[in-house]
Amino acid sequence: MTSSSAPSRKALSKIACNRLQKELVEWQVNPPAGFKHKVTDNLQRWIIEVIGAPATLYANEKYQLQVDFPEHYPMEAPQVIFLHPAPLHPHIYSNGHICLDILYDSWSPAMTVSSVCISILSMLSSSTAKERPPDNDRYVKNCRNGRSPKETRWWFHDDKV
Repeated sequence: MTSSSAPSRKALSKIACNRLQKELVEWQVNPPAGFKHKVTDNLQRWIIEVIGAPATLYANEKYQLQVDFPEHYPMEAPQVIFLHPAPLHPHIYSNGHICLDILYDSWSPAMTVSSVCISILSMLSSSTAKERPPDNDRYVKNCRNGRSPKETRWWFHDDKV
């Protein structure tokens, strides 16, 4: 998903704005290792550079995450996708959608952008193969026209990758 195909979003609630401003300050003071926030004036959409961890399949490779915050963040999970090109990984589709339970069913308002990023880097770092999910082509075809990954009924069955 790119900026031009983003779904229309409602403005952030006051609670969401306050929480995101607090997280942004914390990020600036203590950024998670392997990530860089690309500063913009849009609090509702963050672009984050991911740098693959040393001694992994993705060592020193750079990717970009797009994090879109809903009106009622943190009560509702942000939408997190990789921008093109998405890394080759068994849980990352070629359209950038990420199959990771904390982004959907296991989201908790106690989570932060930093904790989500660390989980994504951990997922990348533990991978033993650079490959797409077996259903990549079918999934991506069904996601045309800007369908959000949050509209997918994910089946979380493989925590070994």
